Amino acid sequence: MTIPASFIQELIARADVVEIVGRYVQLKKAGANFMGLCPFHGEKSPSFSVSPTKQFYHCFGCGVHGNAIGFLMEHAGMGFVEAVHDLAGQYGLQVPEDDASPAERARAANQRQKQATLTDVLEKAGEAYRKALRQAPGAIEYLKGRGVSGEVAKQFGIGYAPAGWRTLASVFPDYDDPLLAESGLVIVNTEDGAEDAKRYDRFRDRVMFPIRNVKGECIGFGGRVLGDEKPKYLNSPETPVFSKGRELYGLYEARAAFRERGYALVTEGYMDVVALAQLGFPNAVATLGTACTTEHVQKLFRFTESVVFSFDGDAAGRRAARKALDGALPYATDVRSIKFLFLPAEHDPDSFIREFGADAFARFVQEATPLSRFMIEAAREGCDLTSAEGRAHMSSNARPLWSAMPDGALKRQMLSEIASLVQLDAAALSELWAATPAPRKAAAAPSPRQGNEPGDPFDYSDMPPPSEYEPPRYENDSKPRGKFTKGKRWGGKFEAPIEPLRGRGKPPSRPDVAVRLLLSNMAQWDALSHELHVMLCDLPGAHGALFTWLDSQLHEHGVQPWAALREGMRGLDFEPLAERLMAVSESAPPAEGEEAQHLSDAAKELSSVLDFMLDDLLKAQQSEAIAAVGSDPKALERYKALEARRLELRARLKSSGS
Repeated sequence: MTIPASFIQELIARADVVEIVGRYVQLKKAGANFMGLCPFHGEKSPSFSVSPTKQFYHCFGCGVHGNAIGFLMEHAGMGFVEAVHDLAGQYGLQVPEDDASPAERARAANQRQKQATLTDVLEKAGEAYRKALRQAPGAIEYLKGRGVSGEVAKQFGIGYAPAGWRTLASVFPDYDDPLLAESGLVIVNTEDGAEDAKRYDRFRDRVMFPIRNVKGECIGFGGRVLGDEKPKYLNSPETPVFSKGRELYGLYEARAAFRERGYALVTEGYMDVVALAQLGFPNAVATLGTACTTEHVQKLFRFTESVVFSFDGDAAGRRAARKALDGALPYATDVRSIKFLFLPAEHDPDSFIREFGADAFARFVQEATPLSRFMIEAAREGCDLTSAEGRAHMSSNARPLWSAMPDGALKRQMLSEIASLVQLDAAALSELWAATPAPRKAAAAPSPRQGNEPGDPFDYSDMPPPSEYEPPRYENDSKPRGKFTKGKRWGGKFEAPIEPLRGRGKPPSRPDVAVRLLLSNMAQWDALSHELHVMLCDLPGAHGALFTWLDSQLHEHGVQPWAALREGMRGLDFEPLAERLMAVSESAPPAEGEEAQHLSDAAKELSSVLDFMLDDLLKAQQSEAIAAVGSDPKALERYKALEARRLELRARLKSSGS
């Protein structure tokens, strides 16, 4: 989109910078100008000057300066185009767009009008929730029990959604208004094609946390139960104004504190943010039930050059940190600081500060793990650096992480450090990575084929005889079900049909078995490595979509039983696959007193299945290496390293009796 320069000039001339800045900063007349405390750095005496004649602001303390558009970009974290549209809207101006067709302009205008209408609806609901909190002793007691003061509750706009099914009907006279459903406040449920749709409030008997965008507009809600019911947290659904993958809870409230404290602290929940603000750390934000994304990181770096991710020290926390690393690497420039803080497993930030004090927590933040060190830890995970094969494995793991970094001194230092660990010099490692094709994702999944197929350059003839090495039968190894078509990712895509498993049907595929075991016991997903997570999420078709959804459910709701997962996937594309596979599981529950043994056997079965799938992945990569032997002098070395990993897997499978 190109906005004409003449319009920008007209907009700056028409806008009143004193009025725009005065909405965020308390200004007092001082001669020809206005003065106030700078919103971009902490100060006790005013050094922030706003000139109505020059339509310019300048801080004599930190040097920040600019016009009305610049202020919206710096203070509200808007992009240039967003700031122009926002400022133009305040003065009733239509932004001309040189490269937009009339239809595109009309669509954009309608979208902006829709967003403004939805935020108005959400603001009205938020006000109703705040009023309801004053008359809800149970919710007030809960907040007091968590140490939340009335002042902090007011700062974050915390409210309460009463327990009734249609309490918003007293707030919105037209309860059937489609905007209530579009904003996520009301659920419309039509069962069995009934003519009259049932409408009811999405949030009931929950403490309500309004989610605000950088302009302070309410775009959604998070609701927490007062007890231990599930789901503990419930977010607004995706709407035209709200996307969990892009928004951060507490960002609007924490912006000024980022500059004052010098860093942003990213936590895992609403209560972490509120409690930290209460305990002296107002610079905290939280992701909204999802893993930290590149969009989250990009948004944070609009306000600060230093970000600290805070996670629990357990396996789930390490996994969340690993995903945050993926999101942060593209923004790891030489002038930015990215760290990872791991608290003891038994603590979250709230409990840690209450037990050890704010100073101890501040020291933890100061001593947090730098991105460079955590990246090395992630790359060497599972690699035996005393062997050539283990060092080659680490090199393979490190390459996509290193490649994601922007060019600069940090990236070049990381190359040297990785090279030292894998016992190569930096030039040789750079040459190796430049000469070989970019590796597949470390855990990208092959099509669920097993065994030999016509044209395969490899087979399993080098494996031990069947008496010593007998894989479990899931799917016919020589004639896979479904249709196999050419594709980019793996040179092929397997489209397995969904069919009943009862009677004398064919045995399930390995991905089928993984689905059944993980839906039966979701806690097992939490224990898998990052490599296996990505392998499963990258499976083609319904399998990959299901595992991706399962990962998001764990982040948003924690471990859930199959009954809860079943309700959550209604209407999704992979629902028939899950229902078909779980029908077999439900038909044969463990006998009384045998639950522990059943869980142990299921864990062993899952481990075996995933090892076989990983072996398939390595086999596919070997095929690619052999195909490249004629043109790539390093291909044979790559093949040998992959073969070493396969040998490790086979040894593990053999020792486990698979």
